[in-house]
Amino acid sequence: MQRDAPIPTWFGVGGGADALASPRSEEELLACLDLDPACRVLGDGANLLVHDAGVSGLVVSLGQGEFSAVDVPPAGGGKPHGEVVVVRAGAGVNLPRLVVETVRQGLGGLEGLGGIPASVGGALVMNAGGSFGQIADVVGRVFGVTRGGERVTLERGEIAFGYRCSGLGDLLVTGCELELRRGYPETLRDRLKEVMSYKKSTQPMGEKSAGCCFKNPTLERAVAGIGEAGQRVSAGMVIDRAGCKGLTVGGATVSERHANFFPVRSDALASEVIELMEEVERRVLDRFGIVLEREVVVWRRDGV
Repeated sequence: MQRDAPIPTWFGVGGGADALASPRSEEELLACLDLDPACRVLGDGANLLVHDAGVSGLVVSLGQGEFSAVDVPPAGGGKPHGEVVVVRAGAGVNLPRLVVETVRQGLGGLEGLGGIPASVGGALVMNAGGSFGQIADVVGRVFGVTRGGERVTLERGEIAFGYRCSGLGDLLVTGCELELRRGYPETLRDRLKEVMSYKKSTQPMGEKSAGCCFKNPTLERAVAGIGEAGQRVSAGMVIDRAGCKGLTVGGATVSERHANFFPVRSDALASEVIELMEEVERRVLDRFGIVLEREVVVWRRDGV
């Protein structure tokens, strides 16, 4: 266990953990729960911002040992198209690398998630996705342990997947089974290239950010020039039309390329990112009456 440990996030700014553990097995994870039943679980840090003061209690990183394992069955004699293949992945597996590896092996289903920064565990909890699909589309089972130390297996139908949510927040996810389909590697590679090309042309992928800061809102009422009641609209479009592109607080800025991305300089403070998110929320609410909900999770010393 490390004391006063840095917490790596995609923002690259913010405080650390009073204590950080890196269990390599479920048994070691259960031991962590014995130490601190309220411990926080760190994934890839992709949609996480840690307050400058850091966090108290225990932070658990699941990027090692059995949590980083991937099990892909051999090709066998199945037909090239349509055969369902169950891939088992630990919670700490890097999602972008898993996407590339499954595409290389001719397994379809994850290529639409290309370019989404996440661990598999984090992707499951937030039901990571975008314009080209979501991880819920291929989930067969999810494995985890409860805060009380009980091992749990949930079938797909038992999981309340929705837009950027899963209902898994109270479970310490340890892994999953994904139901992919065999196809031609060349076809899947071309699809992944299309997805990545689109993202590179529309998002500031070379800058330090957490991806999209806000969920796409569903309009409670019709908003002129934005959409009709009940319609889910682009958060980036709404932020842009509220005049927020280029808005800056300290070392954090609303991207000129995509207004739902908030790139940061290396000298930025987490408090500046938080202040920028709050200002954007205020401007969108004042202009359109739309309440933005954050995708970025903020950890604070006094709680989330």
